Amino acid sequence: MLARLIVPSGVDATVLPLLAGRSLRGFCDGFIAVLLPAYLLALGFDEFAVGAISSATLIGSALATILVGFVGHRFAQRRLLMLAAVLMAATGAAFAGLTSLWPLLIVAFVGTLNPSSGDVSVFLPLEQSRLAEAATPDSRTALFARYGLAGSLSAAFGALAAAIPGWMSMHAGVSSLDAMRLMFAVYTLSGIALWALYARLPDPHPQSMSPPAPLGPSRCIVVRLAMLFSVDAFAGGLVVNALLSLWLMQRFGMTSGAAGQFFFWAGLLTTASQLAAVPLARKIGLLNTMVFTHIPSSMFLIAAAFAPSLSLTLLLLLARSALSQMDVPTRTAFVMAVVTPAERSAAASLTAVPRSLAAAIGPMLAGGLMAIGWTGAPLLACGLLKIGYDLAILAAFRQTKTLN
Repeated sequence: MLARLIVPSGVDATVLPLLAGRSLRGFCDGFIAVLLPAYLLALGFDEFAVGAISSATLIGSALATILVGFVGHRFAQRRLLMLAAVLMAATGAAFAGLTSLWPLLIVAFVGTLNPSSGDVSVFLPLEQSRLAEAATPDSRTALFARYGLAGSLSAAFGALAAAIPGWMSMHAGVSSLDAMRLMFAVYTLSGIALWALYARLPDPHPQSMSPPAPLGPSRCIVVRLAMLFSVDAFAGGLVVNALLSLWLMQRFGMTSGAAGQFFFWAGLLTTASQLAAVPLARKIGLLNTMVFTHIPSSMFLIAAAFAPSLSLTLLLLLARSALSQMDVPTRTAFVMAVVTPAERSAAASLTAVPRSLAAAIGPMLAGGLMAIGWTGAPLLACGLLKIGYDLAILAAFRQTKTLN
């Protein structure tokens, strides 16, 4: 009964481990995005170093995703997911123990830390292709909405958990730095739990799976989508949660605990928006839902860059959160709907790769702008670029027909 409440009609219940895994990773991503800048500043690094480490995480994720796209179809998805979980555990342990910049940059590059509000990791293409195979075309958007919901809701509670180090420092006699190290230990334990979860993931039924294949007839459309997605991702990389948290701390003096509370409420709004995306997409279509919810959210972000007070800034950012992620399930469903079933795994990887690579440039650039005092520039640039992306993708694909 519980499985039927979580899994929409027309979807195989074997997706439950994937949804549970997304929730666990989302929780970790939630507190990491808030604590990472505070942790790095406590280690003695500056804003540019925060941006550089954030960029390294995204570049590494992009290269790992490329590898999955080219050779992932040769290996069992379950084993690749288990390997990624081991890498997650090792990443947390390394960040808890290292204190020098270059070792941290290397671990960020090869590891699984996620400084952003979305899922930009090697887990993503592996899970997306399997989810697409487990759902009928009519239920695919609903399934991806639940997948996004699992990540955003758990990330909201993860952001709230970012207040734990502050509480421990005040009431348990633990230094702030050591308390933040303990949160990286939680990240390590979560990687171990994720390995155990994926180890129980059943093998897909051969009759329900299309043999994975490289891109063929859908290559042109996937390349066009990937190019446009890269613009959106570069813009988003300018305002990843870790840097937005840093901006709020530096401009308004927010503590990491207060920033965590803000990201908690922002995450709840994101969760609600992803639920609303499903009926809206049925009514106006996948592409229209992507575009006509994204543009207002970008306008709210631009306004936040110029807001004179903390209360108004937070209100504008919350309004942005209520709309900015409605394109996530619809975008994924759109990609899966315009390619042939056999190309889904390659399409998921090869549309994720440019996003990760482009997003990786943003944090370092934004960190540099903040370091020289141009604190609002990343928000303004992000909003303008995203509006341009929305108009471009609407013009390019408004006549495109879905295949399945």
